[in-house]
Amino acid sequence: MPINTVQDLRAHLAVAIEVELTTIPPYLYALYSIEDQGAEAAMLIRSIVVEEMLHVSLASNLLVAVGGEPTFGRSSAVPQYPCDLPHHKPRLPIHLAPCSLELVRDTLMVLERPGEAGAPLQADEFESLGQFYYAMEEAIDRLDAGGTLFANPQRDRQLGDPAFYAPVEMDAEDSGGLMMIDDAASADAAIEIIVHQGEGLSDDRWADESHQELTHYYKLEQIALGTSPVGAVRPAMTDPSTALYPEAVRPVSDLFNALYRYTMLTLDALYQPSEDKGPLIDRLYGLMSGALAPVGRYLMELPLGDGMVAGPTFEVFEFSDEPLRELRSMVAALSEAHPSIASIAGLFAEG
Repeated sequence: MPINTVQDLRAHLAVAIEVELTTIPPYLYALYSIEDQGAEAAMLIRSIVVEEMLHVSLASNLLVAVGGEPTFGRSSAVPQYPCDLPHHKPRLPIHLAPCSLELVRDTLMVLERPGEAGAPLQADEFESLGQFYYAMEEAIDRLDAGGTLFANPQRDRQLGDPAFYAPVEMDAEDSGGLMMIDDAASADAAIEIIVHQGEGLSDDRWADESHQELTHYYKLEQIALGTSPVGAVRPAMTDPSTALYPEAVRPVSDLFNALYRYTMLTLDALYQPSEDKGPLIDRLYGLMSGALAPVGRYLMELPLGDGMVAGPTFEVFEFSDEPLRELRSMVAALSEAHPSIASIAGLFAEG
């Protein structure tokens, strides 16, 4: 549907967040599967994940600034795999799969492929994410013609402090970071960051004007061409399901899914009114790097038979207790049988 009203714009921004969230688990799964986490291919994928999280935040700032409501806390905010990339034309199936040249070429590069020069804006069924975001940019400028679209940008709900985001290796600071959105100019600037980091400046290979950072598409091309070799990859199951795992593996899979759900709940809390978001930011980064990564990689050490290993399923986890208390209990229960999990206990210590 066209973007004719503010309500239409909010709906499309919600889709943008859904699209960004759908891409993150496949990238993480591929990243966790690479044996050498210090390999350039792994660092390239990690740099993309970090910027995809930035894009989630910028799209959420946009949504809040025009009176919308992010919904990270809902079960429906967690995509289930395999699935199709929302609103992509032609259909683009998305799988959780170990890293391979086929995955990079046939899925990830298609996802990040730049639009053709002069391609039309596409508000719904898009061939490139740039066409989709530029359709929203055009709508923002049009709907703000009277200067009222950002009458109440809800700054206390946005994640707009630049200090809360730091680029990792293979990223460049001047390709863009977190920013507060309170008018059409800042909204357009946020969209430019998202598009340039993913597709590039026009048909360029670069995400930044000083040519220090490749776009997502060309980072992936480095891997596809063998310029940045993947190396050994763990033989993880494609599109795994906790229910199909051996009984001893299921609790570890449940823990990962509980951690991922807690990450989504943390994002939800970050977009509530708050003067000090620092503690929640610390929690978010701790979950992503200090909990999800080690537990996800540990799952890929657990054998399933026939030479295959497990992997994180990114399934919806419903807490039956207060989330932090339940996570503490889960970690304590698993620590003796799985010493690798005991290492994350400090993240959930009381006090």
